[in-house]
Amino acid sequence: MQRGDNKQSMTLGFLAGYVDTLGFIGLFGLFTAHVTGNFVLLGRAMARPAQDIWLKLLVFPVFVLAVALARLLILRWERAGTRQLRNSFLLQMALMSGSVASAWAGAPIEAPEAPLTLLTGMLCAAAMAVQNAYGKLLLGKVAATTVMTGNVTQLVIDLVDTLRGDAEARARLKKLAWPVVAFAVGCISGALAFMQAGFNGLLLPCALLLWLACTATD
Repeated sequence: MQRGDNKQSMTLGFLAGYVDTLGFIGLFGLFTAHVTGNFVLLGRAMARPAQDIWLKLLVFPVFVLAVALARLLILRWERAGTRQLRNSFLLQMALMSGSVASAWAGAPIEAPEAPLTLLTGMLCAAAMAVQNAYGKLLLGKVAATTVMTGNVTQLVIDLVDTLRGDAEARARLKKLAWPVVAFAVGCISGALAFMQAGFNGLLLPCALLLWLACTATD
């Protein structure tokens, strides 16, 4: 699998929507992929105090540190001549697996301020931070896979331009449409997975990341 192909962008878009929705439902309204959404929830907590504020406060510095770690590791892998993209997928899989293990250890996840609840959320957010990082650093040809607002905006612009006969806009439209659709399908699937399997549903993203690592060529 080459960097930036359609299967890769669709898989990562699906994964982000899936994890963000499952985490939002299971972790008391926490955004793990769209981490800046937690600022809105923090603002709400100021107006209407809630017990889950600590999880949302902790997740942002964890996200920042995970992005920084991913950057440093990618630089190290580049200098060493090792496979940066494959290793990035494996790093994300390891963090996601840690989140699953933490959820198992803390089951049932019922208290937002319980230590294992906090750890589950932080590891999940760290995993998605890694995806944000390698998406920027290694997958420049792929549309953003973790936050869809920009993609949807560009999609509408390109749709209008395509209807005006712009061939380049039509090519971009095809590139952007699939990750957006995959993200939406991932959101629905993540909700259904949590309803049926709880945090065991995060095993699917782990499997997808393993597949991406095995098929990555860089």
